[in-house]
Order: sequence, then structure tokens, then C-alpha cells
Amino acid sequence: MRIPAWTAQQHPQPADLVDAILARRGGELINLDRALLWSEPVARGWNVYLKNVRTGLSASRKLCELGICTVALLTGAHYEYHHHAPDFLTAGGSAAELAALNQVVQGDATQTVTHPDLGDVERWVVQYAAQMTLRVQVDDAVFNALKNHFSTTELVELTTAIATYNMVARLLVALGITPEGEPAR
Repeated sequence: MRIPAWTAQQHPQPADLVDAILARRGGELINLDRALLWSEPVARGWNVYLKNVRTGLSASRKLCELGICTVALLTGAHYEYHHHAPDFLTAGGSAAELAALNQVVQGDATQTVTHPDLGDVERWVVQYAAQMTLRVQVDDAVFNALKNHFSTTELVELTTAIATYNMVARLLVALGITPEGEPAR
């Protein structure tokens, strides 16, 4: 990390905040937490918001994770991909789909995405995430294709997951946060 990893000795935080983060993380802080905990308001808001985005949405977890992995690869957020590729697999995605995603993002994923290991909906999600990430503007054709596959609620939630992890990627890359156990880049 480009900043010191947070410790309670360096910058004490309220026990309820640290305990809430530990509860969400299964008892261990990760490097992202060790950066966020330098600011109580940021850490507190992040913990509640990201918990809802990660576990409270009705949209397909697999497709949200596919969008998140797309963002991670396009932004160079290695930490994000390190944590979310396994989540994609747990949510029902396949290793072949992840390999296809890695190939697709090497080209221009904002244009028509084609790969035999990605289904129609998955291709639209990758293209949507790529356009949101690299252009901000999304083509009407892409948006309309997604409207044919998702309810309004699911579309809002998928968009929120992709937008949220664009925010996460920018923080991770700017602060140089690396996966646990890996040296700083």
C-alpha cells in the first residue's frame, strides 16, 4: 500500500466500527479495511453500503460479479479481481467464463462482445460494464438489450454493483492496495 496499514495503536477507532467490519469479514480485516479505517466516516459508510451491495441485492449474484470482474480487469484493480473472481465462481460462474472475460477485455469490450464461452446475457453484461467503466455513457442498444433480460429493479441493482466497484477500483489503484500476502506494486 502507498499508505501505512491501519492499526488501532496508530489511529484508534470506535470498537463498534471495528467489530462491525470484523463481523462482515468473518473475523479478519483485509488490506482494504486497513486503508479505510484511517477515516471513521468513510469506513462506517463503506461497511454498511458495501454489505448491502454484496449481500442485499435481488439481481443475479453471478452477473453482478461478472460486471465487477470486468471493472477490475479494465481498471487494473488486481486486488478487486483477486477477491471477486472466486466470488463469481461461487455464484455459479465457470472458469471458462472467466478465461473468456480475460480474453474479451484484451480487445475493445465496449463494442460487440463475442466469445463462445459467454452466453448472450453475459456478453451484454460485460459490454455494459465496459461502457460504464471506460466511456461512462452506455449505448442505447446495450441498455435496451439488458432491459429485455432484467426487471427494472435488477437493472438498477446491476448498474449499482458495476458503478460501486468502479469506485472501489479507483480507491484500490490510487492507494496501491494489493491482495493480502502480496508485496506492494
